[in-house]
Amino acid sequence: MPQFTSPPNPQAFYEQVWSIVRQIPRGKVATYGQIAKLLPPPAGVEIETYVAFGPLWVGGAMAHCPEDVPWHRVINSKGEISERDGAGARRQRLLLEEEKVFFNDRGRIYLKQFGWNGSAGDVVQETLF
Repeated sequence: MPQFTSPPNPQAFYEQVWSIVRQIPRGKVATYGQIAKLLPPPAGVEIETYVAFGPLWVGGAMAHCPEDVPWHRVINSKGEISERDGAGARRQRLLLEEEKVFFNDRGRIYLKQFGWNGSAGDVVQETLF
């Protein structure tokens, strides 16, 4: 499997990610992997490679998102805020709590209650796996 540090056309991929993240409603969260599954693999990237790298690329998109993207609604597959500088993680938690997303005593969000299933918005991309 080839090693990719970013998708072949990062800007195009990022735009697709941001379009999906903009559809996550207030009070809901989605995981990096979930968002990756809502997008087809970029041209020239095999499914196996995309499954391995897609969530990382979504993380890259979130690190570069414009102000109108609700970046704070994207979390890791454990239901946790991903590691970053302390101020960013605290801000993300505060923004989620303002939307009435609650954390348990281990700092995790209960995904069955607060997870977005992708149907609240008009996601037109087809899930491939």
